[in-house]
Amino acid sequence: MKPEANPKMTILSSPVGLRSIINSLVAFSIIVQMAAEHHEQLRVTEAPVPLTAELPDARKEECNWSTGRKDVMYQHWRWQPYGCDLPRFNATRLLEKLRNKRLVFVGDSLNRNQWVSLVCMVEASIPDNRLKMRVFNGSLISFKAFEYNATVDFYWSPLLVESNSDDPIVHRVEYRIIRADRIEKHANAWRDADIIIFNSYVWWRKHKADMRMKVMYGSFENGDARLEEVEMVDGFEIALKKLTEWLSENIDKNKTRIFFAGSSPTHSWASNWGGVDRNKCLNETEPIYKVGYKEADYSMMEKAMSYFGTLEQKGIRVDILNITELSDYRKDGHPTVFRKQFAPLTKEQMASPASYADCTHWCLPGVPDVWNEFLYGYLMYK
Repeated sequence: MKPEANPKMTILSSPVGLRSIINSLVAFSIIVQMAAEHHEQLRVTEAPVPLTAELPDARKEECNWSTGRKDVMYQHWRWQPYGCDLPRFNATRLLEKLRNKRLVFVGDSLNRNQWVSLVCMVEASIPDNRLKMRVFNGSLISFKAFEYNATVDFYWSPLLVESNSDDPIVHRVEYRIIRADRIEKHANAWRDADIIIFNSYVWWRKHKADMRMKVMYGSFENGDARLEEVEMVDGFEIALKKLTEWLSENIDKNKTRIFFAGSSPTHSWASNWGGVDRNKCLNETEPIYKVGYKEADYSMMEKAMSYFGTLEQKGIRVDILNITELSDYRKDGHPTVFRKQFAPLTKEQMASPASYADCTHWCLPGVPDVWNEFLYGYLMYK
């Protein structure tokens, strides 16, 4: 029996498991408590054909962050408002909206995950005989649709301000250092953008209980360099302060639209949904159905919102892409071991696949496509 919904509930619906998609059209529903800013109720439904289906074969591999994953149930879930319609993504309409404009994702590899998703969703609508191009230039990756003079970029800036992790290739460092008063190098790459989507959470999370970072004030060139060790979350606030100061002083509020994406949840502790922790998200093929499930950390998102609130007081609007809670249910959406490895696996890793399972990034097509459907709704209708 389908449960009765109320204004703060979310209904999830899908065919009963991937094994039954062909043989059964019976749907099941469960109720999940929801407290989301811009959607009262949500429903997960069986998805249409993945948006990358019309891409050339050479692009499909690039647009699918998982390699060798056989189950495809994770591609068949979509979120839409319960009681109203989430606008169906229309790549041609979006490109028309972006005509003579530049959209830039600024942040870490999760923002790149969303950039790849959007480029694949858009590129599928552009015939092969029409001019389009991808350009890689250090920290900046650009997709250009020449017919529309539209550009969709990704800029690598994982800690927002300048840091010792700014190299887009070699950025895994033992001790992270940010420069409290330096953002100009990054800002020069997106100061002329018409739409900016910032994201920066995962790089501020602790990987171990005693993890801290360093903040550099001044410069070695001027002889006044000073390093201060701080908690990771304090470093996050320092970066937010510098970012909002720069935006306040430099952004053209009549031209540039600003978004800040909510934190993308990881699924590394299987006990949160009744599993065994050592397995992480390995072999998970369905979403979490636990009523009221909410394990993502919202504290950093709340800090970001408080800083962006100061911009709103100055007439600079910042929209929050509230992706966190809907993504929290999607333990099934990560590449796990089905991802290109950039270094040979050790014997220990091969003996324990969960040890190298990626439960942070997302398979494509998949969850980031939904994030972009939200972004599309904002750009087209709000």
